[in-house]
This record gives sequence, structure tokens and C-alpha cells, in this order.
Amino acid sequence: MKMTYRSKLAMMFAFTLTWCLMSCNNTMKINMLPYPETHCDSVVDNYFGVSVADPYRWLEDDRSEATAQWVAAQNRVTFDYLHQIPYRDAVRERLTQLWNYPKVGVPQRVGEWWLTFRNDGLQNQSVLYRGTSPDDAGEVLLDPNTLSDDGTVALSDVSYSPNGRYMAYAVSVAGSDWVEIRVREVATGKDLREVIRNVKFSGAQWAANSRGFYYSAYDKPTKGAELSEQNRFQKVYYHRLGNSQRYDALLYEDKSHPLRYFSAEESRDGKWVFVTGSEGTYGTEILYREADKRKAPWRTLFRGFEWEYTVVYTSGDMAYVLTNQDAPNCRLVEVELASGVITRDVIPHREEALLESVKAVGGGFVACYLQDACSKMEQWTIEGTKVRDVEINGIVSVSNIEGKWNDSTAYYAQTGFTAPSSVWSLNLNDGSTREVSPAKVCYDPEDFETHQVFFTSKDGTRVPMFVTHRKGLRLNGKNPTYLYGYGGFSINRTPRFVPAAIMFMEQGGVHVEVCLRGGNEYGEKWHRDGMLERKQNVFDDFISAAEWLITEGYTSADKLAIAGGSNGGLLVGACMTQRPDLFAVALPAVGVMDMLRFHLFTVGWGWVVEYGSSQNEEQFHTIYAYSPLHNIRDGVCYPATLVTTADHDDRVVPAHSFKFAARLQAAQGCETPTLIRIDTNAGHGAGKPTSKRIDEAADTYSFLLWNTNSEFREVK
Repeated sequence: MKMTYRSKLAMMFAFTLTWCLMSCNNTMKINMLPYPETHCDSVVDNYFGVSVADPYRWLEDDRSEATAQWVAAQNRVTFDYLHQIPYRDAVRERLTQLWNYPKVGVPQRVGEWWLTFRNDGLQNQSVLYRGTSPDDAGEVLLDPNTLSDDGTVALSDVSYSPNGRYMAYAVSVAGSDWVEIRVREVATGKDLREVIRNVKFSGAQWAANSRGFYYSAYDKPTKGAELSEQNRFQKVYYHRLGNSQRYDALLYEDKSHPLRYFSAEESRDGKWVFVTGSEGTYGTEILYREADKRKAPWRTLFRGFEWEYTVVYTSGDMAYVLTNQDAPNCRLVEVELASGVITRDVIPHREEALLESVKAVGGGFVACYLQDACSKMEQWTIEGTKVRDVEINGIVSVSNIEGKWNDSTAYYAQTGFTAPSSVWSLNLNDGSTREVSPAKVCYDPEDFETHQVFFTSKDGTRVPMFVTHRKGLRLNGKNPTYLYGYGGFSINRTPRFVPAAIMFMEQGGVHVEVCLRGGNEYGEKWHRDGMLERKQNVFDDFISAAEWLITEGYTSADKLAIAGGSNGGLLVGACMTQRPDLFAVALPAVGVMDMLRFHLFTVGWGWVVEYGSSQNEEQFHTIYAYSPLHNIRDGVCYPATLVTTADHDDRVVPAHSFKFAARLQAAQGCETPTLIRIDTNAGHGAGKPTSKRIDEAADTYSFLLWNTNSEFREVK
């Protein structure tokens, strides 16, 4: 069709308008709806002579109609604001393109089959396939996408019987930590009759004879309070295939300690059974006895709860245990089970690297180390002789090593910041590696680069940080920057792929992840230097990271966004209240915001070992000093804030985010927005369907770009 002058003019006008809407932020203003009025109660608590008001206590009731109305009203304001960002749809479209690549998990041999999780790109949940070789996709064995219409039913755990005949899989609904365990025949794909309920923080640990499995469960929760009620008295059971759950044998309980976790596993030869206990998220105790002596008393192999212990492998009366006892960077020890005595170090402690994990495979051990938060691999014999280094190049992470004791090949995943996870094989005979399933993406990873840098924190501590951006970036202080941190619970921040980060960097953004104290990147001392009375070190590290990025010219205070989830949400909340001048945007996700009451909900009691408790006078003063909810000050100009949470989060209950957002809206001293986005049929994050992940990322990054006055240009 011939284009007339008028049609050409119209097209040019439309193009100009679109470009201006997408790039000229300073010419537009979003017309915000007024924040919902949030009722204030006169609740005041007294902590050791300190009166603390809690006017939004009523928002803790997730079952009330008043809370439901408040949630709906807040979402109306938030989504009306986000809808007005002119390039929000374009951001979602680009994110959808970047997410749409084939994803292949690490293959695992189960009997005569090879089982692999695969996702064609945009499937809400990855699908489990059964093939005849590691690279054979084969046929579908279990598709979680068929378990719900919207992808909100997810697998939280899968385990296989030693004979390869059965798989037990734990199913979570809407992101809840509560799961049901079901059993399926691998050969036929048919489920058995049994369903195991009231399970939390547990999957199935198979017995060596494949006739049943161990699992951990709580008593049935109060109806209507499943997502907020404190969980107490976890017990360990043994389930025999074919029986109803009501006949399951109680293996272990501790009536004296209601707030402990317990789990069980059996040695591969079926001779021993171990029960691991924990008082929280760190520190374990291991009990054991011979598996066929059900009435014998439990013996203590390692008394808790100062150190971590993980049984890696057993051979007869010898156990091989990964521990940080007398070894802050961990070691693998041999333990004689008859006496319970450590006989020798198999893989000794090192000062320069953290022994992160050990896999028993190929008649020996594959050891994964972290050195400056980057992965290294080695092979060791069971006698304790190092065989070789396994070649790994670049700033990458290694995970999910799979293989059996008699195998000659192991498989593992490798990923970095600029490319998705890919599957590699390791020849255990000669140490050679090969990329089995390269990732196929719709951009060129060579357009981007990652640098590891080190900065000095407030107290002089040297802290590592990963900085990723387009090649040729100008250090002019004008780059929008996304600074992500966690800093707690001995959890490491290592190289990982985030599709949304690619979109952000295509727009000239800088993606930064910092390895804060409180993690385990440098061993247990690094962890303990960021917990309890030293928690402020974590916030100082994060603030110092931001200041370094500004000083070095990567960004400026009006271009810098900070983000973190869960304990990282606490990090963002604490830093934005301590240094509101330093950040343009704050993105706290599913955060622990009320440090005085976190222990009262679901499994919050398990975090006391990390944070302390408001019931302890000394610890109260420590956590009150940084608790995000309690350190918001009236009239202060806080960064543009988008709080994100979910209605089915029973890990960090959404009341934390509700109360924080309400208080921040009331206190905000300038016109920057304070919004809360409350997802429905979603939880803490695990198992969240792809569609919801893309929607949340589109809203988060649109909000970030808009509030750092950053341009958005479509990528062809």
C-alpha cells in the first residue's frame, strides 16, 4: 500500500510520541491516588522499661476483613501508579523475551532411567522427563503445570528410592512452606495411593531397602491460621509404602524443646539411621543408632548447636562428615560410628578457601570450594589424597553435582552473571570437563562483562563485590545501578544469572551483588561477624558498597537503587532508614521488618540464633536500634520505595511488610512514592511460577527506571 504524506506524518508523530513517553521522564508526572487511610491503634508494649508503640498491630491478622480491605486498597494505589509508567509494557515484553530460553537441569541416573528437569522457556514450572541417556529428553514423567491452572502448584522436593522404582515428590500450593508428599512409580508414571500431609521443611528420605521413607511433620495446624500460627514440636516419622499416614511410625520427638527442627536419613547400606536436630537456621546436633534396633536409645554423634555437621557418606562403620568444628572454613572428617570418635581429617581445613560442599561419587569425593566467592573444584580419594584440580574458568558458580559411587562421570551446573546455567560433565578418571547443554539465549553474552572488586567497610574490613555491565561503560556517575545484598544465615552470594539484570544492563544499568558479612563466603568468622550484636556490620558493609560505587563514578545517589529479599529485605529496610540520603530507590522484598515480634509467627523463632530476641534485654536494645519498622522518622525524605510481599508467605509473614509500608507512608517527608505490591497466591519465593516472576520483575524494574529518571529504549 502506498504511504501518503499525511500517513507518513502521522507515523513520524506516533514514533516521536512513543520515544518521548519512553525516554523523557522529566516531561511527565504520574498522578498518584491518595494512600489508603490506615487506622492506628493505641497498642504500646513495654520492653525492659522502653515503651514501644505498635499502632498497626491489627495488620498482623491475615484472616480479618479489615486487613483484606487494606490490602486491596493498597494494591489499587500501587497498580494505578505502575500502569502510568509509559514503558512498563515494553519492559515486560523484553523480560519475556529474555526469560524465554530452554532450561535444562542436571541429569540424574535412577535405576535404568535418566531423569532431568526441563523448561521450554516460559513454562510456569519445570517438567521432569524420563530418558534412556543423560542427553535424551525422553518423555514426561511429572508435569507440575498440570496440577493447577495458573502454575501456583510447585514441586519443593523430589527424591528417588535406591532401587530406582519410586520417586517421592513434595507439592507446595501458592508458595506455602506446607507441602504434601506423594509417591509415583518411575516406570509407569502412576501415583500410589498415599498422601503425606502436615509436612513442613522436609521431603522424603528413603530407606536403603526402598520400602519406605523418613519425613518430618507437625501436628495439624489450626484451621484458618496455617499461614501465621507458630510451628512447634516437629517430629520425625517413618512411612512404609502402601500404608496410610495414620499408621506411620514415630521415629523421634523431643517434648522438652518445642522449637527445634529434626530430620532423619539412613546410611546407604541400611545399617545406621541419623537424626539431625537444629535450634534454628544455624548449628546442628546429630544423633544415631543402628537402623534395625528401633527401641535402642539414641546416641549423640555430635552434640549441638555451636557447629554445623553434615553426613556426606557412610561405609560400614565409618561416616564421612563435613563440619566447621575447629575449622571455620570447614573440613571433611572420618568418624568411627562404633565409638563416635573422629579418626582423621580426609579433606583438611584451609585458610585461603571455604570447603562449601562435598559429593561422594566415583569411589571418592568431589570437593567444591569458594575462593573470594567464586567456585573451585577438586577430586579427592576416600583415603584423603588430593587427585587433581578440576578446571573452572571465569567468575562462575558450580552447583548440583550428581553421580553415584560407582560412576565414572559426574554432572553439574555452572553459571555466571552474563549467561544462564548450563550442564557440564566431569570425567572422574582424567578430570576433563565438557559442556553438555549450553544455554541458548536471545542476546550476546559477550556484550557484557563482570569484574570482582574489593572495597573497605566502615571498620576496615575488606569486602568483595561483583559488578556487571555492558562493555565500554562510562564511569560518569550517571548510570542507574541496582545494588543487591543479603548478609545473613551463612548464605553465600555467588555468581548467578538473572534475566532481568540483562534487560537492565541493556538500558545502561549496572548490576551489583555484594558479599556482605553474615554470609559464609569466608567461613564461620565471616558469618558470626554479621549476626547478633554484630549485625550492624552488615548494614555498614552495604552502605560502604554504595559509597564506593558513587566514589568510583559508577553511579550517584539519585541513580542508585538497593534491593534484597527476606533477610535482604531487612537489610534494605535498615539501610534506607539509616542513610535515606544515599539511595534513590529502595526495593525491600518479603522482608523481616519488625525485629521485636518476628519470633511469634510460623518459624520465626528459628531466626533467634541469628538475630537475638526482644525477650532478652541486651539483645532487645541491639535489634531495636536497627529494626526497620521502629527506625522510621516522621518528616524524613525516604527513597522511592516499592515494598513487595505475598499473601501466602508463611516464612516471613506479610504483616512485616504491611506494617512497614503503613508506617513509611505516614512518615514520608517528601513526594517520592511509598508503595506496596502484594501478590496473590504466592509465597516467600520458592516455586513462584514464571509468569509471576516476570510480572513482578517488570513492575520492580519499571519503578526503578522511572524513579532514577532513566531512559528506556527498545532493544531490537
